[in-house]
Amino acid sequence: MHSLQCVLQVQRSLRWGPMASVSWLSLRMCMAHSSLSSTTCPNPERQEDGARKDFSSRLATGPTLQYFLRSASAPQEKLSSEVEDPPPYLMMDELLGRQRKVYLETYGCQMNVNDTEIAWSILQKSGYLRTSNLQEADVILLVTCSIREKAEQTIWNRLHQLKALKTRRLRSRVPLRIGILGCMAERLKEEILNREKMVDVLAGPDAYRDLPRLLAVAESGQQAANVLLSLDETYADVMPVQTSPSATSAFVSIMRGCDNMCTYCIVPFTRGRERSRPVASILEEVRKLSEQGLKEVTLLGQNVNSFRDSSEVQFNSAVSTNLSRGFTANCKTKQGGLRFAHLLDQVSRVDPEMRIRFTSPHPKDFPDEVLQLIHERDNICKQIHLPAQSGSSRVLEAMRRGYSREAYVALVHHIRESIPGVSLSSDFIAGFCGETEEDHVQTVSLLREVQYNMGFLFAYSMRQKTRAYHRLKDDVPEEVKLRRLEELITVFREEATKANQTAVGCTQLVLVEGLSKRSAADLCGRNDGNLKVIFPDAEMEDVSNPGLRVRAQPGDYVLVQITSAGSQTLKGHVLCRTTLKDSSAYC
Repeated sequence: MHSLQCVLQVQRSLRWGPMASVSWLSLRMCMAHSSLSSTTCPNPERQEDGARKDFSSRLATGPTLQYFLRSASAPQEKLSSEVEDPPPYLMMDELLGRQRKVYLETYGCQMNVNDTEIAWSILQKSGYLRTSNLQEADVILLVTCSIREKAEQTIWNRLHQLKALKTRRLRSRVPLRIGILGCMAERLKEEILNREKMVDVLAGPDAYRDLPRLLAVAESGQQAANVLLSLDETYADVMPVQTSPSATSAFVSIMRGCDNMCTYCIVPFTRGRERSRPVASILEEVRKLSEQGLKEVTLLGQNVNSFRDSSEVQFNSAVSTNLSRGFTANCKTKQGGLRFAHLLDQVSRVDPEMRIRFTSPHPKDFPDEVLQLIHERDNICKQIHLPAQSGSSRVLEAMRRGYSREAYVALVHHIRESIPGVSLSSDFIAGFCGETEEDHVQTVSLLREVQYNMGFLFAYSMRQKTRAYHRLKDDVPEEVKLRRLEELITVFREEATKANQTAVGCTQLVLVEGLSKRSAADLCGRNDGNLKVIFPDAEMEDVSNPGLRVRAQPGDYVLVQITSAGSQTLKGHVLCRTTLKDSSAYC
């Protein structure tokens, strides 16, 4: 039965998905080892009623191995407008949500926020409803992160809480289904299904289109999983549904996966290889967001500035973009395609009143044409995230980052020369394999030398499957990691405060987000450098309508004179409401 179920699932992947070769490998492994890469697993604890027996009988008499091999013999590219046929063992109405209510919970990075919107867009079209009330949910989906052990432990703890909720479910109601989506589903598939029997659905980052089918299988009383990674899934034809109706900004995913293979990083193993969306689909999404009145978009990717659109043959003759000076890549350099500078140029032209940001980049992919474009365009924020990870060249080599401390510092100077007033942020890891006290001191000195405006600092957490797991030793004691992390945080805050204090007395353009969390009398927004700015909610002049007094609303641009600065927040008083175009005369 296990082999038949694997055949059914892999057959579907070949007819409705892009990875024939990986699917075939999955099939062979599944037949030999009962692999859980993409199969359905009986749960003996559940009682089958008549409907479930009917489903099981249809599943058992489903298509054979020869059937799906014939179906896969001539794969064709699916148009975004096509309606997919249901899998042979499911009726069309079994893929419908029947107005069941879905509760979505998001953990981790901005990419997971965007993935939540993609998953909800797919479920909404299948007839599911959205709820913000956990108690009334029929389906609970957790979009998870695996970047560190602490992130995964948070999910395990949450599952224990949800187990009690599922146990208390009234028999008169539809059974509660719980699903794990994203990176943790990809990394810990068997463990999640076996350790937490109350998990009904697993969907990896490339399997969100399959959610209606997985939930339909779960309705039959079985566990369902699809964690096959794709070489070309970008969800380009799925318009994400904004999860916050009052939001002033949105995330737009432009590429997925990562080819860098840094020693410490799990991302290539949970999100697969790099692939980029077509430029046309990205521009269409940004246009729609502009029409909805949003004032800021952040372009997202695991290595966002390595973007390369090769979706059309004529793009292959495009001039290749060089790496940052002094940097190397771990993977073979790809030729042709429309690069990040082209995309950034086109996106910034959609709406001159819409701010453009991007994250998370790799320092190697900052050629001069990207820096020049950021400098020239008023609506491309003068803020760059520049992950360093360590200040020691020896540790950077062990991390396979592709640069030395000296090359990184030279890039920092070049960026500041190219973009006056630029705001810099960074990532740092404390206690990586083999890190000595001298290596740590060099990281501290880099923090003092660069003076970042924002920072994200973490203690190293060994991840299975990574190069570090197989080839290095996690030999820095936990107490040493935590001590070094505290030292880095202290130094970062000191230096960030100094860097941010240079804004005191200056006038800055702020995009209003809403009320301050600490005081209903204050408003909160973000400046061009992505720093939070707090200012009193007061009447002001509207530059576009002289003589008119207004109060700022979410989505408004206002000019704020900065009066004080800390390591993470600026404070000031509001001067007037303006537009992005008109603000250049004041800032």
